[in-house]
Amino acid sequence: MLFGKVPAMSLFQLAKRQSLFGIVIFVITALMRPVHAQSVVNVELSPRKPGTTIGNRFTGLSFEMQNVLADMNGRHFFSAGNTNLIATFKTLGIKSLRVGGNTADRPTLPVPNETDVNNLFAFAQAADVKVIYTLRLNQGSPDAAAKMATYIAKHYPDQLDCFSIGNEPNVFSTNYQVYLSEWKRYAALITAPTNLSDARFCGPGVSPGHEKWSAEFATDLAGSGLIKFISQHDYPGGDARKVKDPAAARDKILSPMMDAHYAKFAANFVPTVLSNGLGYRFEEANSFYDGGALDVSDTFASALWALNFQWWWASHGMIGINFHTGDKVAARDMNKPCRYATFWTAPDGYNVHPIGYAEKMFSLGSCGRMMPVKISTTATNLNFAAYAVFGNDKNFYVTLINKSHDETATNLLVQISAHGINGWTKGEIIRLTAPGGDVARKTGVTLGGAEITDNAQWNGKWEVLVGPDKKSKAPIVVEVPAASAAVVRLTPR
Repeated sequence: MLFGKVPAMSLFQLAKRQSLFGIVIFVITALMRPVHAQSVVNVELSPRKPGTTIGNRFTGLSFEMQNVLADMNGRHFFSAGNTNLIATFKTLGIKSLRVGGNTADRPTLPVPNETDVNNLFAFAQAADVKVIYTLRLNQGSPDAAAKMATYIAKHYPDQLDCFSIGNEPNVFSTNYQVYLSEWKRYAALITAPTNLSDARFCGPGVSPGHEKWSAEFATDLAGSGLIKFISQHDYPGGDARKVKDPAAARDKILSPMMDAHYAKFAANFVPTVLSNGLGYRFEEANSFYDGGALDVSDTFASALWALNFQWWWASHGMIGINFHTGDKVAARDMNKPCRYATFWTAPDGYNVHPIGYAEKMFSLGSCGRMMPVKISTTATNLNFAAYAVFGNDKNFYVTLINKSHDETATNLLVQISAHGINGWTKGEIIRLTAPGGDVARKTGVTLGGAEITDNAQWNGKWEVLVGPDKKSKAPIVVEVPAASAAVVRLTPR
């Protein structure tokens, strides 16, 4: 029997097991179900050529600095007492928290005080996340920034990842050399012997279109010993305000051409960063900037996009992505409802949006060393991606993403083989789906057959695959319907 393939039953056999009413419902449902083409795809793993290791802090979120401040009632969003938020972070597998955004450099807002910071890092400890903390650069005070950096590093060294000086400095400092000079002035005060000699920073955190700043920053500061990694922002969908046709925008972010965009984007800074011995991270990213595109960034299309987005960059050496989120986010000098949010505040906790399921799914199948994957098929216009790791638990994890949808929807029969592996003792699969394979859906998304509840409960299950005879070396075969994704977990002999 093929892995995941249930033998078909005739209507006569079915009649023996079900009532006449059940048969009627079965037939009506079958007739209503869209009929898609099916293609066979071969996915070949190369376990003997392991690549980069994906760290357990790859998956992260980015929030506006305004969320660190106390609200009108003196309550803190980030605090050890916000148990629902802590549980949501843990359920989704979030391991990195960046606080910044436009409100980090908005002069009309106060900078966080020590009480705000104490609550933030108490939350970080309870949620087991590392914090990327943005210090104000635009019309900021270097002395005040140095004082706060010293306080954080002294009291919370275990929860601190690094400091970022300014958010998207290209917006208010159009000359790179002017920015670099000001950055060095801040860094010198923070790292002065009387303050903080072992400070670590990330930067420059520029907006898309200014990746060359990241390359120059790496070249100029790699030898300083101060830079932990290069930070860059990315919103590959572009400006949400220009989205007039949501269906076309969904097609855009699910198009195979997005991979070409990523490659072009990476070419502007990644080779220089790596040649200088540094890592790189998107400390802020999402689908469309300006708060996200309505009926696009908040749909199941964003989940399939985000899953592939994480994997593409992980396969090219990135150390992590912090998806920007919140109930509202800053768009220039305004705060707008966040359409690309991982979750929104709900009466009983936090309502997880489709993109949150992609973050969760990535965390399930990404902890380990990447393996090269070769995809082959006779099908034309394939819209499919596959990624694999040899997990820290000695299992193989293969992520399969079928981005075909709507008129191009194609169900796939994926055959997985691996060089040098003498069969498997166990196979399991977990699926990411939306009702009817509809990429426009905003609700009803499931992972492992279950939704993530507002109080952060998730009861999704791995399904055991029924494999071939143990002596067989035939490829493992799984079905991946259109507009869905799956992670296959395989235990080698």
